[in-house]
Amino acid sequence: MIIDKKTQIMNHAINLFADKGFEGTSIRDLAKAAEVNVAMVNYYFGSKEKLVEAIIEEKSSYMKDRIEELESNTSLNDLDRINALIEDYVNRILSGASFHKFLHKELMDTKREEIHAFLNTSFTRNINNFARIIERGIENKTFKPVDTKLTVVSIIGCISQVVSSKNMCNMIMGFEDGHEPYTNIEFKNRLIKHIQNMIHAHLLPVAESK
Repeated sequence: MIIDKKTQIMNHAINLFADKGFEGTSIRDLAKAAEVNVAMVNYYFGSKEKLVEAIIEEKSSYMKDRIEELESNTSLNDLDRINALIEDYVNRILSGASFHKFLHKELMDTKREEIHAFLNTSFTRNINNFARIIERGIENKTFKPVDTKLTVVSIIGCISQVVSSKNMCNMIMGFEDGHEPYTNIEFKNRLIKHIQNMIHAHLLPVAESK
């Protein structure tokens, strides 16, 4: 697959920001890693801040579009939509572990106000959209009345905890040192099923969750 230069820069920026942090990564570092010149980075993004915003928008827009797609799919029931979103989030977060490490660093850092505000807006938008699907299930009497936003946060938080530290993940799961859990299909499917089972127990009336 041929990757355009803009995407190439963004992909390398994610890895550098995750490893070295925003302040520790220079435009020159980005250009060198992406094998482009500094002028090209500036041409596409103008600044590191705008580069970060472009990365966040690209990543968050995927889930926004996916949630809207599931909402409009009349062949799916309420639980099907939740199951699909859990699978999508696990796949996206595990395949983009570096981005999510950087994302959570930025969520905890309020020094860069514009980036922080942009990140909060994008992050909150997807949580609200996901919560809306749960709310529809509550209205349809498919789900018990629950705190919809905290339910979404619980799902994302469970996945995020797994990717917060590869070493910790390996230790908890009993994998050998150096194991790559995020590319392990068996582990990914295990995580998907585990979260789905937890959320079924949380959302469904007792008779249906068994």
